[in-house]
Amino acid sequence: MISGKLPKVFYGGDYNPEQWDDTTHQEDLRMFQLAGIDIATVNVFSWAKIQSDEITYHFEWLDQFIDSLHESGVFVCLATSTAAHPAWMATRYPDILRVDADGRKRKFGGRHNSCPNSPTYRKYAESMADRLAERYKNHPAILVWHVSNEYGGDCYCDNCAAAFRVWLKQKYGTLEEVNRVWNTSFWGHTFYDWNEIVPPNNLSEHWGENHSTFQGISLDYARFNSDSMLECYLLEYNAIKKHIPEAVITTNLMGFFKQLDYFKWAKHMDIVSWDSYPRANTPPSYTAMAHDLMRGLKDGQPFMLMEQTPSQQNWQAYNSLKRPGVMRLWSYQAVAHGADTVMFFQLRRSIGACEKFHGAVIEHVGHENTRVFREVAQLGSELGTLGNTLLDATVSAKVAILFDWDNWWALEKSSGPSVALNYVDQVHKYYAALFRRNVQVDLISVESDFQKYDLIIAPVLYMVKPGTAEKLEQFTEHGGTFVTTFFSGIVNENDLVTTGGYPGKLRKLLGVWIEEIDALLPESRNRIVLKEQVGALQGEYECGLLCDLLHSEGAEVLAEYGDDFYQGMPVLTRNRFGQGEAWYVASDPEEAFLDGLLGYICEEKGIPSLLRAPAGVEASVRSKDGKSYLCILNHNAQKQNYHLDEQKGHELLSGEFLEGDVTIEGYGFHVLELS
Repeated sequence: MISGKLPKVFYGGDYNPEQWDDTTHQEDLRMFQLAGIDIATVNVFSWAKIQSDEITYHFEWLDQFIDSLHESGVFVCLATSTAAHPAWMATRYPDILRVDADGRKRKFGGRHNSCPNSPTYRKYAESMADRLAERYKNHPAILVWHVSNEYGGDCYCDNCAAAFRVWLKQKYGTLEEVNRVWNTSFWGHTFYDWNEIVPPNNLSEHWGENHSTFQGISLDYARFNSDSMLECYLLEYNAIKKHIPEAVITTNLMGFFKQLDYFKWAKHMDIVSWDSYPRANTPPSYTAMAHDLMRGLKDGQPFMLMEQTPSQQNWQAYNSLKRPGVMRLWSYQAVAHGADTVMFFQLRRSIGACEKFHGAVIEHVGHENTRVFREVAQLGSELGTLGNTLLDATVSAKVAILFDWDNWWALEKSSGPSVALNYVDQVHKYYAALFRRNVQVDLISVESDFQKYDLIIAPVLYMVKPGTAEKLEQFTEHGGTFVTTFFSGIVNENDLVTTGGYPGKLRKLLGVWIEEIDALLPESRNRIVLKEQVGALQGEYECGLLCDLLHSEGAEVLAEYGDDFYQGMPVLTRNRFGQGEAWYVASDPEEAFLDGLLGYICEEKGIPSLLRAPAGVEASVRSKDGKSYLCILNHNAQKQNYHLDEQKGHELLSGEFLEGDVTIEGYGFHVLELS
């Protein structure tokens, strides 16, 4: 439980009192009670209002505001305000401003515009967190501390260059080791002095976002950039902990956000929180996968849904309204996957600047007589009914998908083999096949405990870090099933190719040798031809993108290519390894193939589907105190029927007892306490 003061799913969101007068605020408090709002995130962007110069701080307005929320029954998630520095700071201390990838120094503006290695930014950000914690350490309203906001971006200034060299010295010790791991003998890049190393940007090694002439330095700069921002977070985190050791501290993450290694960050977060903003056409499986990643960052612990929009977003190309029922459905999807909060950006809609058309609980009309408010109030009432039933309940999965930021960075900075190769898309293809079967999945790091699972899938495991191959061998040898794909086992942790034949350190486990890798043009396809039926798989299927040309070294060949000069070469193999087996999918197959393959493997491993249901009906189970709660979500606009086999129980919102054949409304949600 996040806090015993509020023993239910937290319900609320971002609120910006600095944008409103007291009369408006008092009216908002009235409407918060109508909607069931019980927590507000405040002070996210108030740095300029609080601190008018180096030594002058204005906290009185925040005192009054927090007090008024508490008196009306609304708790507080208190942010540190350091996500946007004041104009005076940028004017007087230009070191605080970032330098972009083209070498241009920014002016004041925007919000993510502070250099993470600026001594000025670090000094004043830490001081702000320290002063806030000292001032509000005993305030009964504050349940969670929120450091900064949506960390992101990068910087290439002189401060960052100097800090990068220090980071490299700490990581590698000597220039000789840097030259070795970066393979600087290529193109005459050998360094003889630390000051010769400059950040990789569009003036040096890069051309555009995903192109680098030297992947080693680019990979390390991505790591350094993530670490630099983490250091900023930790300065504020530690400043708060100094005054409030028991504080619950977080910062809002952004799902599959490439720039920061969230597995590393999560080690320093008391609870993971994130902002969920799917598009109207985002597959429900992708949003579910993002929730599962957030849950997986801290080994299955519940997380906070810190932000979502009640209806409309403002920053996408086409900002569609959420149809009636969708906000409720997507909120419950987060809860079904492990969220212990449902929170919005924003509680009242801004009247100016870039977020004036971003949805809110209270719209510009300023009263409660709107469709959005009615839906928010309905959900608030339901969450009150559920109380603490699902709090701290866990999601148990027997299937895991490996996800790794270093792999992502290295793979997509690589020069070749195909610009169309997208790491997250490949992960989602395998996740979606399991989602369609209603099989629960954990997204885990290479540092996680593999032995908890029956099946581990590692799509495009391009980078194999030290110890990972051995862990996978041990997992498989003890009876686990491992599945990986084309373009795996290529490089080590420094993005240097493992020589001796692909898939490098995975070669023994997979029982195959890959001789060449063919990159297909977007309009080109090949065929996967089954040698014999494998479960529901039979006949042939399309594949494309990349095709590994491989030879079996003991692995059983289950399917072969149907076309081109490598017709008849293996495309699907299975290698018996100890008590388990390792599968290799050598190309990018069509959806039906993955459905059949993973369906067969799950059946062989005894991994059941949670629910027999039509397409678009999702199931998840959370459990605690010996009880299990089956969550069923209908992502279709029309009502659907699903079947409960041995499951049955009371639906907690309606009180009905459900068993057998059940009808669920369009965009409907059921939660059954299984008996």
